[in-house]
Amino acid sequence: MRIRATVAAASGALVLSALAVPAAHAATADPVISKVSVNGGKNTVLGTTAAKTITVSVTASHASGIADGWVILWHGKNLEEGMDGALLPNEEAATCKAASATTSTCSYTITIDPRVDLTKNALAGSWHVLAGVEATDGSSTHYDSYATAKIQRLSKLTVNASPEPVKKGKTITVTGKLSRANWETHTYAGYTGQSVKLQFRKKTSSTYTTLKTIKTNSTGNLKTTATASVDGYWRYSFAGTSTTPAVTTAGDFVDVR
Repeated sequence: MRIRATVAAASGALVLSALAVPAAHAATADPVISKVSVNGGKNTVLGTTAAKTITVSVTASHASGIADGWVILWHGKNLEEGMDGALLPNEEAATCKAASATTSTCSYTITIDPRVDLTKNALAGSWHVLAGVEATDGSSTHYDSYATAKIQRLSKLTVNASPEPVKKGKTITVTGKLSRANWETHTYAGYTGQSVKLQFRKKTSSTYTTLKTIKTNSTGNLKTTATASVDGYWRYSFAGTSTTPAVTTAGDFVDVR
């Protein structure tokens, strides 16, 4: 049942045909979907090579009970044309667990391989969540896009504060680099023009304070200066974007003498 992104891009009809969605019975009320979950509600983040398996599920109710459900992730303008990515479940059938005689949650797993399924960096960001269910009496409900879910390019951030140690009142230079996964080259490249916070906490404190915000240069590098006053930890923090998750470095300790 699994379709790779490159194949699915040929036609949205491939996704629909893979579903084999049953027709709703006009004589009965359709089942009602109350919730769709992708990766437990968290954004799905992938690097350059390692595949990741996530769980997707649909919760629905019907007087006769829920017999089956399905969830597919797809990217593009619509299913009929302009779709450039699709991620289908690993299993042929969902595992449905009943919460009551009328309500069930049907789950699948989806394995995403950045080397195969994410062939373009443009695939980072929001994906549509197609969802549907079939009731025990054969009636069904289906949404091409019930919700959206984010699939993001893994980010990395470094920091180095120097010199170490340093005399009180002298200048500390803090360098670093923000990079993210490039799904087209399978390497990490600098993320340019992004705002990153320089933060500091005293050795005796547990709280970081933002001192300034600077932007990465054309290669993703960071460089700024500050005045040494007390022993403490220096770090960079990136808030993230729709295509790239937030990331914060560990603190780099500088001994002030």
